[in-house]
Amino acid sequence: MKTFSAKPNDVRHDWHLVDASGVPLGRLASTVAQLIRGKHKPTFTPHVDGGDFVVVVNAAKVKLTGGKVDKKEYFRHTGYMGHERFTPIKNLLDKHPERVIEKAVFGMLPKNSLTKQRLRTKLKVYAGETDRHRAQGPKPFAIKVSA
Repeated sequence: MKTFSAKPNDVRHDWHLVDASGVPLGRLASTVAQLIRGKHKPTFTPHVDGGDFVVVVNAAKVKLTGGKVDKKEYFRHTGYMGHERFTPIKNLLDKHPERVIEKAVFGMLPKNSLTKQRLRTKLKVYAGETDRHRAQGPKPFAIKVSA
C-alpha cells in the first residue's frame, strides 16, 4: 500500500462558521487552527494547504479564564533600546477584539511559509454578528465548552 500525499488539485475547501461567545480563547484558537490547517481531514498533508475557511463571529464575547483580563499583555518592540511596548488584553478587547483571536490563532499555527498565507486568506474574524459570507454557505461548527 502506498503512502497518500494530497495534491493541491485534490483538496476541497469548506466554510465553517464559529460562534465565539462564551468560548475560552485558547480552546477557540486551537480548534480554529486545526480547521485552517486541515488536520480534521483524513487527507491531511503538512506541505499542502488543505485547510478550510473559518468565519468567527462575536469575537467581542470571547471568554478569558483566570485572571487573564487583568494580567495578560501583548509585547512588541520598536527596535530602539528600552522601547518595549506592552498592550493589556483588556484594551485590545475593547478597541479591536478581532486581533485578540487572530493573535491567538497565529500562536497555534506552525511557523512556516504557509502560516501568513493561511491567516490572510482563510481566517475571517468579526466583533459581532455578520452576514458577509452567507453566499459561501458556511456550516455552523460548535465548539464544546465544559460547564
